[in-house]
Amino acid sequence: MDETGFVKKGRAPAGVQRQYTGTAGHIENSQVGAFLACATSRERALIDRRLHLPEHSWCTDSERRQAAGTPGTVPFATKPRPAREMITAVPDAGVEAPWVTGDEAYGRDPQLRAGLEARGTGYAMAVACSTRVWIDQGRAPVRADTVAERLTATAWQRQSAGSGLPGRR
Repeated sequence: MDETGFVKKGRAPAGVQRQYTGTAGHIENSQVGAFLACATSRERALIDRRLHLPEHSWCTDSERRQAAGTPGTVPFATKPRPAREMITAVPDAGVEAPWVTGDEAYGRDPQLRAGLEARGTGYAMAVACSTRVWIDQGRAPVRADTVAERLTATAWQRQSAGSGLPGRR
């Protein structure tokens, strides 16, 4: 899962506001969407997407929402919430996903991580070094950087991200 921004002109498209987007590399008038993709060793497919509605400039402005055709029932949600909703819908769509990856925008959401753990879905997500992670079968919360420092060199394994132009990445 990941989000991306779409640079937009004007104020009319749903969810548009001045915000940081990695697409432009700075604050720009843009929309932001969360995306869920499925990847195997042979195929990759986008399987779901959700548009992010900024809280103050959209969710509380009923005239703007109406003009853009955005239903009033669509609530404000932090970016991880649509990811949780999309991941929850994956089994209902007949897609098997034994693990999920995401950047810190998703890794810092304890509800998302807890939901994946409750489902038995593995995950690899970036977290801030100050994030507390549970060790010793969930008995002890410890900072992520402390856990990483305590691991021996043999505890780490290099994994390939797949084939690339010069070979394995």
